[in-house]
Parts: sequence; structure tokens; C-alpha cells
Amino acid sequence: MLRILADGHGHSGEHLAQALGITRGAVKKRLAELEAWGLDVEVTPESDYLLDRPIDLLNKALILHELNPDVERLVARLDVHEKIESTNQALLDAAPHAAGKLVIALAEYQSAGRGRRGRSWVAPFGGGLCFSAGWLFDEMPHDLAAMTLAAGVVVRRVLLEEIGLDVQLKWPNDLVWKDKKLGGILIELAAESQGPCYVVIGIGINISIAPSQLEQVAGWPSGAVDLHTATAGRPPSRNVLAARLIEASARLLPHYGDHGFLQYHAEFTGVDYLQGRHVSVDASSEPISGVVVGVDGSGALLVDTGDRVRRVISGDISVRTRA
Repeated sequence: MLRILADGHGHSGEHLAQALGITRGAVKKRLAELEAWGLDVEVTPESDYLLDRPIDLLNKALILHELNPDVERLVARLDVHEKIESTNQALLDAAPHAAGKLVIALAEYQSAGRGRRGRSWVAPFGGGLCFSAGWLFDEMPHDLAAMTLAAGVVVRRVLLEEIGLDVQLKWPNDLVWKDKKLGGILIELAAESQGPCYVVIGIGINISIAPSQLEQVAGWPSGAVDLHTATAGRPPSRNVLAARLIEASARLLPHYGDHGFLQYHAEFTGVDYLQGRHVSVDASSEPISGVVVGVDGSGALLVDTGDRVRRVISGDISVRTRA
């Protein structure tokens, strides 16, 4: 039923029943299931059913076709799920492939998607891009804590190259457009004290989400935004965007262990959303308040408290006023 309705056109209950070989009553039950996935199913004056926005469904074959051949050879596995708890968790639960190979998981809908510190990230079915890339390092990479910032830089490059969208990056893991949250990045790992380190980069981007649902996506004071809005109703193909993110992961992960965050530092500084803003930091040791002066070469946030510059390794950031 979803594949029929994905075109964004109206379809009668009779047509849906005939196409699927089910009763009209069963059609209504399946429509209710789609609404449980966060989809807004409307009824036209002609009693046709349609989605409020068409869905560009993910297609494994199309994604692989879009990949640069060198990158495709680097991908050991590409899984596209219709519904899953978490793409990050799916990769963490699976046995990692040998070092030097990418494993990718995508999903139309995550029932337990998450952000930093266990926060949830939920988008309606097909409304966002739920993407995870896994990579096995021979040993713990240098500047692992700053890899989220480096990932933000390469994701930003993709959006700029594909659709000309100039986003900012908010330490430590947010994609920002016009003061609204466009997406986020979550890095998780499984590692031994002396040995291999399996890293999973999770990327969530709002693609096409109804305004009423966008309010529930992010806890930002100024709210969230999607690519549908940012591109005036012409968001990129989700399959093409997925392929570009795979290629970006293939540029980032194999070399990060050798170079760390330093090669991304200048680019991050140029699009640092927090630089010059007055913030409050709920850090583990003590609250910090001051003006952000940048990020250092190891990825720590630098906050001028008035008497000195403090390095912040982790913590929740609240933006107060621009200095």
C-alpha cells in the first residue's frame, strides 16, 4: 500500500483493495498502520486517499548504481530496512567485517532512533534519511572524540555539492540551517582496551516532514527544519543523497586513524555555529558560562568565561545571546 501511495497522488479505497487483493476493511486497517509510522494520510473530497507529501523510497539497487566504482568495491554490506529500531544498533549488534571495509545500514523508519545522551530522534516513515556507516580500525583512532566534528564537515560538503545548501555546524553534533536543526550525528563504538575498534557513524537528516511533525523532531528553541523547506520544495533524491554519504564515509574513515581531526579543523572553524555566541555549558564537573571563541585542534570547545578560556570536552550547550 505504501508503494502505491508513495507517488503522492490520490487513490480510491476500491483501487487499493483491488491492487492489494484485500477487503476495504483491511485497507482501513493498513492505513491506520501507516499513520502509526508517522505518515499523514489525507482523504480528498472524492474520498481518495493520499499522503500529504510523496515519498522517495530507498532502493538498494539505485544507491549502488550511484556509487563511484572504487567506493562500491569498499562496501562489504549495504542493508536497506523498511522498519528497524536503530540503524546504529543494527551495525553494532552485527559482527564487524574485516578492517578496510564499509558496512552501511539505512532505514525508512526507526522506532528507537537516538541522539546524544540517549535522546530520541524520530522522523516519519520516509521523512528523513536514517544512515549508519560502520568501520573496523586496527586500533583506537587518534582524536576519536572529535570524529563527530569531522563527520559534520564531510556531511556539510555533501549538502553543499549536491544542492548548494550552506549549513553550519554546531558543536558537537548538529547540522544547522537558519538557526534551525536540520540533522545530527551520533558516533558509537565497540572497542577492546588493546586492539581493534569498531566505529559506527549515525547520520540523521530531515528530508521532507510536515511542519506539525517537525516541531516534535528536535528540542531546539527555534525548532527543526527539513530539506524540503530549505530547497523550496525540491529536496534531493534520498537514494542519491545516501550514495553521496557512503562516498563521504569512504573518504573520512579509512584515513582518520592517520590524520585525526586536524585536517578538518579549519573547515569546521569556518562554519562554526557557536563561535561568538554566549553559551551556558552543563558540564560534568561544573556549569560554565561564557563566549565561544572556537574549537581547538583536538575538537574541544573553547569558552571564554571572562577570566580565562576553558576547554570543554563534553556537555550540553545552551545558546543564550550573541556576544
